[in-house]
Amino acid sequence: MYVTTFYSFKGGVGRTMALVNAAFELARRGRRVLTVDFDLEAPGLDTFDIFPSKNRIPGIIDFVREYLVSGQAPEVGKFVGKSPDFGDCGGGLWVMPSGAQKETYAADFSQIDWGELYEKRDGYLLFEDLKVQWEHVIRPDYVLIDSRTGHTDTGGICTRQLPDAVAIFFFPNEQNLRGLTKVVRDIRSETSEARKKKIDLHFVMSNVPDLDDEDKILESKIDEFQNRLGFRREPMVVHRYDSLSLLNQMVFTKDRPKSRLAKEYREVVQEIVRRNLADRDGALDYIRRMSRLWRRRWREDESPQKMEEQLLNIENEHSDDGEVLLRLGMIREETRQLEQAGLLFDRAIKAGYDEVEVYLHRAHVRAACNDADGASEDALRVLQSDRATPFVVGEVLRLVRPDHSVDIAESAAVAAFDSDDRIWLATELCESPEALKSAVSILQPIVRDDSLPEEKRASARKALAMAYIGIGELTEAVTLFRHGGRDVGDMDIRSAFNYGMALWGKTGAVIREPFARTVELDQLDSSKQSKNLNYFQCLAVANWAVGDAATASEFVRRSQEGLPRSGLQFSCWRYYRVAAKKFGDDLHEIIALIGGDTSRVPRFIAKANREPPDHIETIRR
Repeated sequence: MYVTTFYSFKGGVGRTMALVNAAFELARRGRRVLTVDFDLEAPGLDTFDIFPSKNRIPGIIDFVREYLVSGQAPEVGKFVGKSPDFGDCGGGLWVMPSGAQKETYAADFSQIDWGELYEKRDGYLLFEDLKVQWEHVIRPDYVLIDSRTGHTDTGGICTRQLPDAVAIFFFPNEQNLRGLTKVVRDIRSETSEARKKKIDLHFVMSNVPDLDDEDKILESKIDEFQNRLGFRREPMVVHRYDSLSLLNQMVFTKDRPKSRLAKEYREVVQEIVRRNLADRDGALDYIRRMSRLWRRRWREDESPQKMEEQLLNIENEHSDDGEVLLRLGMIREETRQLEQAGLLFDRAIKAGYDEVEVYLHRAHVRAACNDADGASEDALRVLQSDRATPFVVGEVLRLVRPDHSVDIAESAAVAAFDSDDRIWLATELCESPEALKSAVSILQPIVRDDSLPEEKRASARKALAMAYIGIGELTEAVTLFRHGGRDVGDMDIRSAFNYGMALWGKTGAVIREPFARTVELDQLDSSKQSKNLNYFQCLAVANWAVGDAATASEFVRRSQEGLPRSGLQFSCWRYYRVAAKKFGDDLHEIIALIGGDTSRVPRFIAKANREPPDHIETIRR
């Protein structure tokens, strides 16, 4: 149960209207909402048509009067009315009015001495008992209290004793600022008094004209309110809304949900929900925000210690919610608390959260903890789902153990992809010969599928030829590059170079023609686009192949200069991605080749032939 008081120092800011709209929106979202009319001198919460229309439902005044007579807290059930059901979403709406609206209401109210109630009749305990009854009898997710304006005897009950949060509505003028300064100070003082109670504050600037602020009048007022009342965030805004519908007390979140006013009320609701960690939506919102804040400088009210406390609170409140447990586990994973992350992912799965995401994250955690078998099992579980994205499949394929056989192309995940996604996935699988074999199994059916447009099949052929080179299937690669009798002179720069490399591996000889085509197309390229390290590496090999050692050396130098200390780079010396150090090693081997050491051959050729040949004949045409 999360109690929020709607308070304003002055009237005329639409506080009660905001509360009613917020109550309906929460109930519509499936929450159980109790509204309480504590505006005892000017009540009217129950006059809105979403509440029971019986004017004689007793309320706060009657509850207190009965207590003063009997000395016992009455049972709350008879002081609360329930609204009609809110469909199948599980939400509900109740109202505890200020009191039965009868002729003696004013006299009944005036006879209550609130000071004496608290000083001599245990009024504090009475309202603590009321809260307990709300929780056990009504079982609300939210209690929204409509508090009267100004400094009053009952103000402290609404703004300090009962609530977990106070939404402070104000018009930005000096009257409101002067009055709110003391109210806000009193609310904040609860943290240092005996109860050590922290009450969240939401500041809502209300009934604001929607006009240009050319003279920065409004901006300066907002700054003044922020400085004097001590809040950093921009206040929420509910603009003045000129409509005769207000005369009928229309509930905009119900009757005009697309209106600007309804949208602004929903923003107030969202801010209340996000502070309530017992609310699933609030918990998930907090986890999302905290995940971003781990990397930032801590604000005073969001220190690592407080965040840890809040995350543990969420874990306890939502111990059987699989998605919440998953999100908590992701924060632990992000902060390298791997054991805790793994346990949270286990609990999420046990709670019935059978989504791809949880197996993906648990697979990564298991891999980081050297549990290769467990990581592979989770990766295979992802591949069995038809809800995985190509990006996710690309991630988990790297975690499948070689001895855990799986037909990638026939897996439920890949089978659900269209041809474009399968081609993309295959091109991403280039971090090892084993990954390239998976790429081959994905691409072969696409190349053979006569029902696909030739453009897609051509794209698949290029990718398949590259994969074939990487696994040493060089005859197949050459065949694909020459598909349909294609001549070297018709090839683009990428195809020409890769064809030349495939021919080198197949024949054991460096055939000049495709590399000459590569060099020619590079020289014709007048674009200012930046080239990557692999491009420089390829041009180094191509220029060496046509006998231009000086240019080849220059391209090696450019590739070396741009090489980062970490990360993966695609290397044409192996035809898959390698770590930066291995890429540097490949460049050194190319330097040796340029310098005349013809025993140096690309690693994919050495692998295809089991060992490097003693001599490579260079054919120059």
